[in-house]
Amino acid sequence: MNEQADISAQPVRIAVDIGGTFTDLQIFDSRSQDAWAFKVPTTPGDPSVGFMNGILGASERYGFALSDVALVMHGTTIATNAVLERKLAAGALITTQGFEDVLEIGRHVRKEIYGLKAEDRSVLIPRRRRFGVGERLRADGSVETPLDAKTLSLVIDRARSGGDDDVVEAIAICLLHAYANPAHERAVAEAVRAEWPEVAVSLSSDVSPEIREFERSSTTVLNAVLMPVVARYLEKLAGRMRDGAFDAALYLVQSNGGVTTPAVAADQPVRLLLSGPSGGALAVTRLAESLDEPNLVGIDMGGTSFDVCVVRDGRSAVVTEGDIDGLPVRVPMVEIRTIGAGGGSIAWIDPGGGLRVGPQSAGADPGPVSYGHGGKEPAVTDANVTLGRIDPDFFLGGGMALDQPAAQAAIDKRIGTPLGMDVETAAEGILAVANASMASAIKLSLFEKGLDPRDFALASFGGAGGLHAIDLAEELSVSRVVFPKNPGTLSAYGILYSDITHDLARSRLLIATPDACADLRDMLADLRTDGERVLERDGIAAEDRQFQIAADMRYRGQAFELLVSWPDAAATGESLDTLIEAFHGQHLERFAYDERETPVEIVTLRMTAIGQLAKPQLRSEERAGGSDAKSVRKVFIDGAWHDTPVYDRATLSADMPIAGPAIIDEEYTTILLKTGWTLIPETTGDLIARRQE
Repeated sequence: MNEQADISAQPVRIAVDIGGTFTDLQIFDSRSQDAWAFKVPTTPGDPSVGFMNGILGASERYGFALSDVALVMHGTTIATNAVLERKLAAGALITTQGFEDVLEIGRHVRKEIYGLKAEDRSVLIPRRRRFGVGERLRADGSVETPLDAKTLSLVIDRARSGGDDDVVEAIAICLLHAYANPAHERAVAEAVRAEWPEVAVSLSSDVSPEIREFERSSTTVLNAVLMPVVARYLEKLAGRMRDGAFDAALYLVQSNGGVTTPAVAADQPVRLLLSGPSGGALAVTRLAESLDEPNLVGIDMGGTSFDVCVVRDGRSAVVTEGDIDGLPVRVPMVEIRTIGAGGGSIAWIDPGGGLRVGPQSAGADPGPVSYGHGGKEPAVTDANVTLGRIDPDFFLGGGMALDQPAAQAAIDKRIGTPLGMDVETAAEGILAVANASMASAIKLSLFEKGLDPRDFALASFGGAGGLHAIDLAEELSVSRVVFPKNPGTLSAYGILYSDITHDLARSRLLIATPDACADLRDMLADLRTDGERVLERDGIAAEDRQFQIAADMRYRGQAFELLVSWPDAAATGESLDTLIEAFHGQHLERFAYDERETPVEIVTLRMTAIGQLAKPQLRSEERAGGSDAKSVRKVFIDGAWHDTPVYDRATLSADMPIAGPAIIDEEYTTILLKTGWTLIPETTGDLIARRQE
């Protein structure tokens, strides 16, 4: 599949980030070197409708033809939402006899160590659809028990019958030690496809070829039950693109921040679970470089969720294992913490009379009460509208009028009256509770790494972020807040700069001594061969290929690993010593101690195979105008109404400071600058707020 010629032939590139409430677009036109932002409501019933609505709306607004578009890079929540809502395909598991219950046994770790009840474990495939086949591999990949073809045929028949009323659409195949030797898994897959060609098949040796049976099984099962869901979405999306005579190359954003083809995404949808948020992490990393702010905490507050990513020394962290709704996922992903706090988060009173906000969200349909689409429960956006912080006539740049009286009435009825508060106090309480939840998420993201918030600046983006960032900075004792250009669509902006990325791994437990160099040499060669193969399949020219190596390492006796970059990866004693020293330093930094006398183990070698795509080259902005307020309106701040100047961000001149309190309006978001803060526009188009000493 070679799409590079098409990408270079047409001038327009589009990034589409479909969120829970809005679908965000960033459009780059290489003819003018302009980048434009665009936003439309998400269509939860069929996100592909919102996708095409956004493309067509942007085309009409900015004057490009669909035939001008070479490439669409698409971040999607389709996989995440399917897991959270448990709208997954019925699946079956084929595993080694005796290992059918790995999913339920899990790890002997208790989150609630004093709880009297056993913790619930989410199991996506019930026991009646988990089947053992006669075979066994040793940890080194050698065969102890050959694959029993007769047992396998019986297992396939039983799986095909389903065992209940559900029609099985997906088969997960996870055999013992398949990471060391995939031969048995591939033989099982071949037999399944021969007898049952319509079923989706997921192999652990393809999806997560790593040690640890529980995590590998969980990842493979999750991938299997997502395959039909994502495949149906991609088929529907392809159909809408055909119907609209829109034949641009399409790539899907992965959790690692890279993109991949629809074919790979359909085969390994588990890699899409952080598809949208990873674009935000990419954007914050670029922002750290352009502003010379190496330590940034990116906070993305949209309509449904609040995402936190930490950029330290100019780099965002990548983890090799995550968790989504209690389900372990062992694939590389950008480290992001997400909580249910957004503009659509619903305020409610718990049975004890306490005010709560979220995690339930009004989403896009019906949305907050002020949207006028039938919502009854007040949300965070309604509180901001009630307090005058959002101009109801300028929401989405005037494209959507908000109903301020309806928002006030809902807050009064649902929150104010039950708690004996006036409507302004109730609205402030809603915002205070939401801010406390978001500040806690930021603190946890930093404190667990031993980092001090005062050493960081906040980078606020997302449609709702600008209204809350200063409050969060004050809670964290942070003295600088960055409001980047086009904050309402910043995740989509980050996606514009993505590359095609494949994560490959080889697991083999080795003591990191010169004796391991021969094995490491073989593993590195295998990874390089696979990396070249997948990039060749994607049509990436040899000069645009890049390969990065890292290793999962631990002290002997530990049950967890650290991911350590190996820039000069070579199976030599000197290169290995450099890797070991990097591990000691990383362990000391993370846990405040190291054990240099203890042997170090290499558990997994990882390769990131990158197909570099041409990056947008934006023209420099010439910012002319002034710093005069366009209007004054009453805004409720710190317990009282204030006549507050309102500025138009598009007309602000660089280096002209604005003192709070103030409101800065732009098309897709609003910034609240409080007393004690000064905002300075930069020549880049970004705004930086600093706390006054």
